[in-house]
Amino acid sequence: MATTALVHGLALSLGLIAAVGPQNVFVFQQGATQPRLRRSLPTVLTAGAADTVLVLAGVLGVSAAVIEFAWLQTALLASGVAFLGYVGWALVAAPTAALGSRDETRLSVREQVGFTASVSLLNPHAILDTIGVIGTNALAYAPPARWAFTAACLLVSWGWFLGLAAGGRLLGESVLADGRLRYLNVLSAGMIWVVALYMAWRLLGLVGVR
Repeated sequence: MATTALVHGLALSLGLIAAVGPQNVFVFQQGATQPRLRRSLPTVLTAGAADTVLVLAGVLGVSAAVIEFAWLQTALLASGVAFLGYVGWALVAAPTAALGSRDETRLSVREQVGFTASVSLLNPHAILDTIGVIGTNALAYAPPARWAFTAACLLVSWGWFLGLAAGGRLLGESVLADGRLRYLNVLSAGMIWVVALYMAWRLLGLVGVR
């Protein structure tokens, strides 16, 4: 049973996390823009920690409270729209006049942590959908198989984010050399704003505006 739960967790979490979204784009972007892979570790660690919190919340049943209480969904969505709107603006407004130079302005550790936490914890799919899916599937198993399932989900999350950052670092030189970093910033901001608009649409539905 534990082996089955492990394989189930690996397959499910890989399917959920592989979808292109603001979190994945942001992690890849930081791998590409930071001068060394280790400089993008704050992003990787924050994304992994955020997913760990969400997975554990889903397994422990916290997602049920989010789904049950409309006011909590409203508060989460409103916060998400505000934070993601700011994150997208910060990426577009980032100085890029010296693209490819050693003096290029990059996100600090504090900025990496703050932005990554925002696109991770304020993602409506992660809060309202993903943890619910993982939590529901975890209920199919009793301990210790349930914890094998959970461990598999966490293993995929941490490995995926590290791989994204490493992939960004491998492609980073070509991105910088070709002057494409500005487009990468705009792509990241665009993905984040799309999610923010989706959250705003759901928020309007919750408050009865549409």
